[in-house]
Amino acid sequence: MRMLEALAAASEPLSVSALGEAIGVDQPRASRLVQQGVQRGFVQREADPDDARRTRIALTDEGRKIARGMRGERREMLTHALESFTEDESQELARLLSKLADNWRP
Repeated sequence: MRMLEALAAASEPLSVSALGEAIGVDQPRASRLVQQGVQRGFVQREADPDDARRTRIALTDEGRKIARGMRGERREMLTHALESFTEDESQELARLLSKLADNWRP
């Protein structure tokens, strides 16, 4: 699922190495995930227009559909979870999340 999300968020198809970096796995693991994604019809390999020796990984139509569905489900779950927050609580959560994001060091 993280692979599909990373590819959906990318502005262009990714190399296996770049995909591995994006989802936090090593290159051999990324290769295995790509192979599984290809077998399931979620991703496809395509030639890199800048280097014919390399391939890039792109979502198929089915992969895009699944990635969109995952984002929609999370959005609905988040909306439901936040319904019970007061206005002050919502503002405090936003402040704390901003502080967390400002101090995040991967």
